[in-house]
Amino acid sequence: MIALTHVLVPTDFSETSDAALAYGKAFASAFGATLHVIHIIEEPYGQPWAVEAYGFSLSALQDEWVKEAGTRMAQILTDDERASLKAVTSTVLGHPVMEILRYAQEHAVDLIVMGTHGRGPLGHMVMGSVAERIVRKASCPVLTVHAKGPKPS
Repeated sequence: MIALTHVLVPTDFSETSDAALAYGKAFASAFGATLHVIHIIEEPYGQPWAVEAYGFSLSALQDEWVKEAGTRMAQILTDDERASLKAVTSTVLGHPVMEILRYAQEHAVDLIVMGTHGRGPLGHMVMGSVAERIVRKASCPVLTVHAKGPKPS
């Protein structure tokens, strides 16, 4: 029998992440697993536009992003969900793929549930796919969820 003890849902607060969270909550509830919800903030210093931001406080921008993420993470689960799902939320600075994989490894995650935007071939080529890279590199199963797909009951 498959036993899940830790379910990870990365979120970017999009509609697809909300759909993945619904699945993550359902799996965590069904298996009595701990639900981990993580949000990754890409550091502004590594952004291509950062060199153009001379004279602008990137650390102030980063602080604002962290503050906003904290507010949104506090609202992502109800108090009852936090208690019943033994939920852990975390906001991390770094590269999304690397940080999701690191978090999954450090917390012995059994399943990653994440949204996928389903971009077309051009969007995929230009933007890449965090979900695809996680599927390829994760040491545990990964369930990808589309926002327009069926919702768990």
